[in-house]
Amino acid sequence: MSIEAAIVAKLDERFAPKHLEVLNESSGHNVPKDSETHFKVVMVAAEFEGERLITRHRMVHEALDLELRSGVHALSVHTYTSREWQDRFGNVPMSPPCASSSK
Repeated sequence: MSIEAAIVAKLDERFAPKHLEVLNESSGHNVPKDSETHFKVVMVAAEFEGERLITRHRMVHEALDLELRSGVHALSVHTYTSREWQDRFGNVPMSPPCASSSK
């Protein structure tokens, strides 16, 4: 299983997020081709209600402890409550760009 897939699976299982994006940003860094070392996580979860931002980030880091100790060099974490997401982006979560799009 790829590191990206493991991150998605662990976050899905731990938080049952309403919205989850896991982006491998490794290609933008000085690492070998096809590396899995730099990731961005964007997540909306009910469990973040009433939690400070630092607590939310700690929760994500705890869920991904193994990945962070075994190869992931950088993890950018963006966590939102449903209300925060709605206030910032509207009613519908943003869709990730389609990799197969020709446009």
